[in-house]
Amino acid sequence: MESAPAIEVVEVSKTFLIPHEQRRRLKEYFAHPLRRTTYERNEALKAVTFDVARGEFFGVVGRNGSGKSTLLKILARIYRADTGIVHVNGKLSAFIELGVGFNFDLSARENIEINGLLLGLTPHQIAERFDQILAFAELERFVDQALKNYSTGMLLRLAYSIAIQVPFEVLLLDEVLAVGDANFQAKCFDTFDTMRKDGKTVVFVSHDLSSVERFCDRALYLNDGMVQCIGETKDVVEVYREREAGSIPHDLGV
Repeated sequence: MESAPAIEVVEVSKTFLIPHEQRRRLKEYFAHPLRRTTYERNEALKAVTFDVARGEFFGVVGRNGSGKSTLLKILARIYRADTGIVHVNGKLSAFIELGVGFNFDLSARENIEINGLLLGLTPHQIAERFDQILAFAELERFVDQALKNYSTGMLLRLAYSIAIQVPFEVLLLDEVLAVGDANFQAKCFDTFDTMRKDGKTVVFVSHDLSSVERFCDRALYLNDGMVQCIGETKDVVEVYREREAGSIPHDLGV
């Protein structure tokens, strides 16, 4: 009997309300007590449906604002879908938004300990993995420095190092290569190869199309919150490149 997919998403939609008026000062509320704030509806996802097989590397591509990060946050249970069904079958780890879960007034040492506990590691497991996390992130010299003094690249390395040390079956990655240098990217690629060999399921959101083509078995192309196409990675990336170049109208079905 065929096993259930690692991830199942059926007709998932998500809408945000964007306020058109912001009163930042208290006196504005007293000066205009009856003024009402109006809202614009932003449909971030519209009836998105797909599944990801166990052990599959699955890419998600699309321009900024297409709904990619919203989709990952729903999979990670950070957001709740307005409609639809989401099933993630397996222990989940996520690298979604840089800095989420960190206390910037604390050191790397303290953040590793706190995040490890929040992600389900025991104090003994954190101690066992501590040196490995620091070594992968190349932050040994800065372990007792407050994160508020870290660069974006340092924060990225630390966050990814923690995410991959948590035992997982499903990993969500959002732009993990966006600000890393060439050396860190090469180390990430090595971990991707290891994950594939270990049969991990990975959802990989990236603007780096060459990396999507290199690692992903299949891919999904989102535009304006809707699935434009899904299938073999090279075919999906080709459609995405052509549409973003303007050679194919966005409303043409695939």
